[in-house]
Amino acid sequence: QVQLVESGGGLVQAGGSLRLSCVASGSAFRLSVIGWYRQAPGKQRELVATITSSGRTNYADSAKGRFTISRDNAKKMGYLQMNSLKPEDTAVYYCWLGVVSTTYWGQGTQVTVSS
Repeated sequence: QVQLVESGGGLVQAGGSLRLSCVASGSAFRLSVIGWYRQAPGKQRELVATITSSGRTNYADSAKGRFTISRDNAKKMGYLQMNSLKPEDTAVYYCWLGVVSTTYWGQGTQVTVSS
């Protein structure tokens, strides 16, 4: 069983930065794909970025050039560095982990970007 706990959300002005963190429990972290999704009010949850166990990354078009996903396998941590934030980035951000055909979700952390 894997548990994910996010932190680092908050209120920031447009153009600012935030760094989200996700700590995972369990022994399969090194083999997993981890990612960040977000869900804005009234919208479907959408992919932001993923990173494989070998470090290969994938970004949504909206995140390219502004967000950076990373991981620290020794600490079982995932990160999402978000720069040049825009009001449209306002959402609840969820950490996601996929391993051996099973997926896990964190509880989410709110990011609010004011104009």
